[in-house]
Amino acid sequence: MKKFFILLLIAVYTAAGCDSNRPPVALPEVSETAVNFIVANDLGRNGYYEQKPVARLMGYTAENMDIEMVAAAGDIHHFEGVASVSDPLWMTNYELIYDHPDLMIDWNAVCGNHEYRGNTQAVLDYSKVSRRWNAPAKYYTKVISSEDGASCRLVFIDTSPLIDKYRDDPATYPDACKEDADAQLRWIDSVLVHATEKWKIVIGHHPVYAETKKNEDERIDMQNRVAPLLEKHGVDVYFCGHIHNFQHIRPEASGVNYVVNSAGSLARPVKAVDGTLFCSPDEGFTICSVDARSFKFFFINHKGDNIYSYSVDK
Repeated sequence: MKKFFILLLIAVYTAAGCDSNRPPVALPEVSETAVNFIVANDLGRNGYYEQKPVARLMGYTAENMDIEMVAAAGDIHHFEGVASVSDPLWMTNYELIYDHPDLMIDWNAVCGNHEYRGNTQAVLDYSKVSRRWNAPAKYYTKVISSEDGASCRLVFIDTSPLIDKYRDDPATYPDACKEDADAQLRWIDSVLVHATEKWKIVIGHHPVYAETKKNEDERIDMQNRVAPLLEKHGVDVYFCGHIHNFQHIRPEASGVNYVVNSAGSLARPVKAVDGTLFCSPDEGFTICSVDARSFKFFFINHKGDNIYSYSVDK
């Protein structure tokens, strides 16, 4: 019996040693000339569930993969948004969670539906408080470039005011009906029609296509108002969150990749539907890598596994 326990301890120790040698994240292989960024959303759970483990994985990724920025696609603050720039949630949901030195980079953010339950102006004003938080407007655009000369147009949009559900409920979402939805749609059209960059990526909180138990009216509004602009201007990828799982959908006859990035804290079940190329109920984040030949994205789950990879090539 004593010999059995000694062998058991050796086996446990050996297994632990093997695990300790495994990198925390299965980092994808990307071009040395590429520009890389992370997509993260549906984060704010005050460190509970998988938020802290996912944050540590994001930090390891940023440290070892030359991540330039984080695209924060909404719902950084559950459940009632923030009240002001001094709301403690900025500490417990964000600053003290994503504290890795290599995450002290630009976080380009948009509002989600939970931000719209609170003070959305505070989301913008926090840009003046935090060096890394960048929300210059409710919707805005940014260009990033790889070392081999490929440029990528990122268009950050504000989806809650584009959906009737939120505009028609001022008691719950007081700021949604104050936004001019038509003005935003005209702006999106104008930005995309003049975009000369090789890659065109649009980032918002709500999905255009997704499998979910959430109200279908949300997707119908996005399909009627946003999808025609994405298709018309040859957008390569539309990234969103909101659904709390990973999904990659290509509707029939569509040239756009519709990508749902999973929650960085608490995920939900998902199943395949028409057009689904991949789906997973894991928590996690997405790594994007852009160079002159391809726009690649990689789903990283809460265990650090690279569970899905896709490349848009030109």
